[in-house]
Amino acid sequence: MGVLIIVLVVLALAGLVLLAMSLRNVQQYEKGVVFRFGRLLPDIRGPGLRVIRPIGDRMQKVSVQTQVLGIPPQGSITADNVTLTVDAVVYFRVTDPVKALVNVRDYPSAVSQIAQTSLRAVIGRADLDTLLSDRDHINSELKKVMDAPTEEPWGLRIERVEIKDIALPESMMRSMSKQAEAERERRARVIAADGEFQASQRLSDAAATMADTPGALQLRLLQTVVDVSAEKNSTLVMPFPVEMLRFFERQSRQTDDDTPARRSVPLPGRAAHPGDHELPEVPAIPGLVVPAAPPVPAAPPVPVAFVPPVEPVGPVVPALHLSGERVGFGGGRIGERIGAPVAGRAAVARERRDNWPTQPGPDQERDATPAAG
Repeated sequence: MGVLIIVLVVLALAGLVLLAMSLRNVQQYEKGVVFRFGRLLPDIRGPGLRVIRPIGDRMQKVSVQTQVLGIPPQGSITADNVTLTVDAVVYFRVTDPVKALVNVRDYPSAVSQIAQTSLRAVIGRADLDTLLSDRDHINSELKKVMDAPTEEPWGLRIERVEIKDIALPESMMRSMSKQAEAERERRARVIAADGEFQASQRLSDAAATMADTPGALQLRLLQTVVDVSAEKNSTLVMPFPVEMLRFFERQSRQTDDDTPARRSVPLPGRAAHPGDHELPEVPAIPGLVVPAAPPVPAAPPVPVAFVPPVEPVGPVVPALHLSGERVGFGGGRIGERIGAPVAGRAAVARERRDNWPTQPGPDQERDATPAAG
């Protein structure tokens, strides 16, 4: 009895082990491919809990999700002999799990290698301008090149291929920047010229409208004066009519037409003789306008101021007050001997000249009198 129980327990455990080995769980994003003793079974297990033979069967799961594979930078030469480095990214997924497992080994690595070679081939057939400006065309062509060896034999679908970055040499980048700058400048000049042309047309229409209405031209003139005086109040700008300039030009032409041709003129300071050389006559040239010489302004009159005659003035002799001074004959004062001879007067003058710095004048005596008192 005890032996039977042991056998049943062993059989139950063996059945549980076999059942566990025969059950497989397949996710929604996976497909199950079963190999029995190395031979592929035609049925592909879908998502869910699947049962296989515990002995001899082996299930391999394949993901059908879209996978992203980055292509390392590839150095290549374009059709116009420009060396550059390009890197891209590839989006692919498995459409046939059987082909992906049976026909190719390590299909992600195989897709990476074929993407590198296809990228170099496509870039080599395109020029630099197409590569930079028409990325969509290059991506579609690259996808088409990669689909041929992968979709039918390997069961893979290349969903999308995109070029991420294009590395150019420094010299090429400088040349392209100069070209772009020149193109921008050309466009700016064309736009400015177009604007000036449109503005000239508008001004022509406005001039025609103002010509029909003289009051509009006067109002425009006053508006211009107001605009100018608003910024500089101390300055008033009045436009000069062009019609006046044209009037003066017509008058100058009429004056030049009425002027006779220049004749020979003798040299100044000498009479004209038959043997002298005379200036040849200058024939009038039709259509030649000779501007009239500007009039020479007359010299302004010089004002003359009346200066009265100046009477001669004799030598100035310092006036000396010599009242009380004893000089001359007998100790008399000056003026006492009215009828003194001329020689006596000279002696008195000499003595006065020799003694006058030491003799006080009346002002000094007047100043010293109170002090003495």
